[in-house]
Amino acid sequence: MASPAALGFRMPAEWEPQAAVWFSWPHRLKTWPRHFRPIPAKFAEIVATVSRFEDVRINCARSLQPRARRLCERAGAMMERVRFLDHPTDDAWCRDHGPIFVKHARTGEVALTDWGFNAWGEKYPAWKRDDAIPRRIEKVVGLRRFPAPMILEGGSIDVNGEGLLLTTESCLLNPNRNPHLSRDQIEQALRDHLGVREIVWLGDGIAGDDTDGHVDDLTRFFKADGIVTAVESNPRDENYRALAENLERLKSLRTSKGRRFDLRVLPMPRALHGRGQRLPASYANFLILNGAVIVPVFGQPRRDSEALEVLRDCFPGREVIGIDCRDLVLGLGTLHCISQQQPA
Repeated sequence: MASPAALGFRMPAEWEPQAAVWFSWPHRLKTWPRHFRPIPAKFAEIVATVSRFEDVRINCARSLQPRARRLCERAGAMMERVRFLDHPTDDAWCRDHGPIFVKHARTGEVALTDWGFNAWGEKYPAWKRDDAIPRRIEKVVGLRRFPAPMILEGGSIDVNGEGLLLTTESCLLNPNRNPHLSRDQIEQALRDHLGVREIVWLGDGIAGDDTDGHVDDLTRFFKADGIVTAVESNPRDENYRALAENLERLKSLRTSKGRRFDLRVLPMPRALHGRGQRLPASYANFLILNGAVIVPVFGQPRRDSEALEVLRDCFPGREVIGIDCRDLVLGLGTLHCISQQQPA
């Protein structure tokens, strides 16, 4: 079978028009140990916010749907835009176990790529139902599905829609994902299935990230020639060195026309702890919607406000909305991690 790229497909940038955002409803208590109780209502709040701007589709076992629906209604979701699918999951991180959608450059056909999922290097005991989600979605939406030949999580990559892909060495080159593949083979699989030309490698992720360094906690495109990247101002903080090194790599990056990128810096929140560890709290885990950007905030007024202002400047014409994610991040992820956009 010809690859998606050979057939004319590419992964759109997140700011391009979307048909829907996908979620997987939370139910695994151990993901938020001793703190699960507020999580379904928090998901419902997020669903309600997204439903203001576009359709929402939720992977959710049938037995969980009545309560999930009530919570979404109570949160003020536009329920005519919310659809529940009887798709049982192991966990709630749809960015990583859901399909990565691609779009045909000429016809506009949307298809999905189906990568392997192994719970971030087999860190957690169950992932078979999560790994099956792209195949279940294929049957519901009736889109073409392209199986991909390696383990890949959606949070480990970010694209500008014009041939560039950001990722990290700490994640994609980790032997717990694809030990049989070389760096060149991994790059070729990304080119073949996502329609990108150039892979931009950053180094390490942030402290507390059990994904081995997903790029969506670090560095994101906000336009084809614009990148916003997290920095830590405190030299004594454990994130300082890794984020500074990533910033230096980005400074040397050039567009296809040989120009510097419009590079913006995003502050890090003060360190948050829970579960006996540093939590991977980051403002870079924002989600772009049709007409809006939703941003995790952490009850730190000065830093939250600074981050929101940076992103308002990055996304003029879109409503930038902060959502309190102090509960959510106890599960070791926030807004981008729980969602996956489907292009229009």
